Amino acid sequence: MTGHPVVTTRTGRVRGRTVNGVHVFKGVPYAEPPVNALAFQPPEPAAPWAGERDAGAFGPTAPQPVFPQPADLDGFFPTVAGDDYLNLNVWTAELGRAGRPVMVWIHGGGFDGGSSIPYDGGRFARDGVVLVSVNHRLGAEGFLAPGDGIANLALLDQIAALRWVHHNITAFGGDPDNVTVFGESSGAMCVGALLAMPAARGLIRRAILQSGAGNLAQTPETARHVGGLLAARLGVAFTREAIATVPRQRLLDAQVAVMADLAPHPDPWRWGGEPGCRVTAWQPVIDEATLPGRPLDLLRSGAGADVDILVGTNSEEGRLSLVPFGALDTVTEADLATAARLYGLPPGRVHAAYGAADLGLGPGDLLALLQRDWWYRVPAYRLAEARAAAGHAVHVYEFAWRSPRFGGLLGACHFLEVPFVFDLLDDPRFRPLLGAEPPQRLADTVHAAWIAFAAGGDPGWPRYEVPRRPVLRFDDVVALVDDPRPAERALWEGVY
Repeated sequence: MTGHPVVTTRTGRVRGRTVNGVHVFKGVPYAEPPVNALAFQPPEPAAPWAGERDAGAFGPTAPQPVFPQPADLDGFFPTVAGDDYLNLNVWTAELGRAGRPVMVWIHGGGFDGGSSIPYDGGRFARDGVVLVSVNHRLGAEGFLAPGDGIANLALLDQIAALRWVHHNITAFGGDPDNVTVFGESSGAMCVGALLAMPAARGLIRRAILQSGAGNLAQTPETARHVGGLLAARLGVAFTREAIATVPRQRLLDAQVAVMADLAPHPDPWRWGGEPGCRVTAWQPVIDEATLPGRPLDLLRSGAGADVDILVGTNSEEGRLSLVPFGALDTVTEADLATAARLYGLPPGRVHAAYGAADLGLGPGDLLALLQRDWWYRVPAYRLAEARAAAGHAVHVYEFAWRSPRFGGLLGACHFLEVPFVFDLLDDPRFRPLLGAEPPQRLADTVHAAWIAFAAGGDPGWPRYEVPRRPVLRFDDVVALVDDPRPAERALWEGVY
């Protein structure tokens, strides 16, 4: 069945498409294009339009550099040119006042890449959810903070999208009082930031953080240092007004150059770049008006206490940045020692903590585990432990299914859970990660757990509690485990 459904929003009517019983509306603006006088400024609500606006195709995506990818993985950053890139997409199976749970997806991509395009929400809509995916500003456009009272424009974009959802989602069949925000990687870190931001209060009922826990945020001093490097590369004054006048491609080229400037000075607490990791020059910024502290610290202090949380990581996160690029076997013991030092770990204890001798782990394998724990697992557990100790609802998962790709070396890598969450194992875009026969039964289980959590706050296993620490492990056999990992936990004691 196909058709052209029309929905009336506060700013005008939008005409979508109906395919196999799912109504899809793409490229719907939630804010004005951030160009000309609005460039590098907080988002302004979208202006009303007359007549019906066609919403049958994805809208423009945020400007971003071209990211070098292995040939097998070169389809992960699709883009659409245009200025009207503060837009969102909606999938729903029932229009009007159906009151279905709403899930809002924040894509990953290292804060300077990615878009909503790869994440088809049709299976969520089929199974009773109204799925919304969001495009927002990236890179310097999203996170420039020269100290002029404006910061975190990417996060303000996301809040503007959540306000649009609050005001309009009823017409698409959703319940504005039952909104789950979820994201992966930098998207999950944005979710953590949103939970800590005063401006987002009341817009989020539940949150799912996949491989990110609000652990990344630059100090104002670091943000000014990075922004100053950008301005110097551009040859303009370090003001948002001056940088806003720079042609878009020149700005993107300068962002890449700044990453190269920072790479010889790795610092995981400020911009990354340690062995095996890319420089992440643009991040959420601690800012009195918008984000008054590091999100993880604010969450542990009680921010977002009224929001149910599901948080988790993949068993072998770090292998995605090493294996496809052929770098796993090039990692040396010196590289491993450098990374451990930069992460603040006790010298000489990494091999024993991870059982390197018993498991036959080389320095590349160990570096991937360090990356997993510093960037993703340790902050996730710190968040879960603090929430549980305060009596707040939190559930924890681990995604452990191992991909057969790259001779089985890819393992349960970063991002691998995403096609299972969206039930998109048949999407050709994800086959280079999944291989020929990924287990549909596991996708059914993961997808259903996310929906159950969004609908009522219970994904299907016990809440995380200290000291028992129940974790659902998604593998070929889904099992509830207690997760002490004493040697690894001891190694990371005091970090974060």
